[in-house]
Amino acid sequence: MTDDDKPTVLGRIKDKLVGTKEKWAREGRLLTGTAAARSQRLPPGQRLVKDWPILDLGLQPQTRPDDWQLAVDGAVRHPLRWDWATFRAQPSFEDVSDIHCVTAWSRFDNRWAGVSAQHLLALAQPLPAARHVVLHATDGYTTNLRIEHFAAPDVVLAHSWDGRPLTPEHGGPVRLVVPRFYFWKSAKWLERIEFLIDDAPGFWEVRGYHNEGDPWREQRYD
Repeated sequence: MTDDDKPTVLGRIKDKLVGTKEKWAREGRLLTGTAAARSQRLPPGQRLVKDWPILDLGLQPQTRPDDWQLAVDGAVRHPLRWDWATFRAQPSFEDVSDIHCVTAWSRFDNRWAGVSAQHLLALAQPLPAARHVVLHATDGYTTNLRIEHFAAPDVVLAHSWDGRPLTPEHGGPVRLVVPRFYFWKSAKWLERIEFLIDDAPGFWEVRGYHNEGDPWREQRYD
């Protein structure tokens, strides 16, 4: 093995973090075995926090807004490619929602600003056969959603949080926010939205995590 072939420190950190999360899935860590109605604001097994914990795989892409682009493609009538100026020229959308992380913390009343997923859908026009969405991030991360979950009225392609631009550690310049599901479904550093006829489980979904991730049904793991 040459020096170029040896795992980098970053690679070792990432592998360790992924291995830990896979172990959690195998062991069913944090599961309470209960379910609740959405009228119960804090889902089963969650604890409320005031700060916003930073969770990633050891890599935080540093993409300047002027260099950022978003592709929307796959099973759509009208593929899109937005640069920052085009993205910011879309109708503005704001929403206040809660965050529920699969690692058992929740944060209430997050104020997002960006572009609604419903607006993007109206422009791209998915084909009738399209049933799934895969979100692609700059760091290679992917996660999947059913198209009806992506189309919910509170889903936003967010560029701001609580009146400030999203920082790189929280997924800036643009991340998806899908409030009704565990936060791993809200992909950071969003660069591509792919519409598919058949499902394509993403990074965590193929590593033991639930394909849908409903916090009130405690769908942490598969």
